[in-house]
Amino acid sequence: MTWDPKTYLAFAGERTRPAAELLARIPLEGPTQVADLGCGPGNSTALLAARWPNAAIAGVDPSESMLAEAEASSVHARWIKSDIAVWAPDRPCDVIFSNAAFQWLDQHETLLPRLMTQIADGGVFAFQVPRNFDAPSHALMREVAKGGPWKSKLSRVRRMGVLTPEEYFDLLSSRATRLDIWETEYLHVLDGDDPVFRWVSGTGLRPYADALSGDEREDFLAAYRAQLRLAYPRRPDGSTLFPFRRLFVIATT
Repeated sequence: MTWDPKTYLAFAGERTRPAAELLARIPLEGPTQVADLGCGPGNSTALLAARWPNAAIAGVDPSESMLAEAEASSVHARWIKSDIAVWAPDRPCDVIFSNAAFQWLDQHETLLPRLMTQIADGGVFAFQVPRNFDAPSHALMREVAKGGPWKSKLSRVRRMGVLTPEEYFDLLSSRATRLDIWETEYLHVLDGDDPVFRWVSGTGLRPYADALSGDEREDFLAAYRAQLRLAYPRRPDGSTLFPFRRLFVIATT
């Protein structure tokens, strides 16, 4: 799947805010080994480096384009190209952090416990994932994908999803000394034309767009964009409201 850092960072403030709020709840003062899984263009890694300037920080991501953007930043970190589903650190981490990455991966039931084994005693596993896959932004994507001449090609696109808060508790509680789990629904106030379409173009829409080409791709995107305009109408002041639920987990070992 291709990634465009510039498209992703068009909403950098809104995308980075959950990372900052997750980081603020981590109860560690001076970790020495920190990993940011799914670091993308380095916006979340920058927060980690600012809070823990003396830590050895690794930013891990499978996308060359995202890592190129991260490497061009001034963030002091070691950038590693790796599939985070199989990544393992050279030595146990004090903090494993992940901001909006695990929704792209399957088998959380085995992945997350494996990552917990990579954390030093007294360390923290902290992650945040979207939990808005039944919202119109994603439901309409799937509906339009099933309703046109592109149906057969898009039927193979992986459907993103995450577990419930209760399922994450059951999965991690026996491996943690303390669990902090919460959800937040942000009400993003977006400006400009088709802002929800521009938002998902940087993330959830990528697999669908990559599976098509030429006029077929443009026709699919136009049909989806039209549905989004109905689901997320522009307000009288010109803004568009975009509710977005996210799930946060902090597990202390």
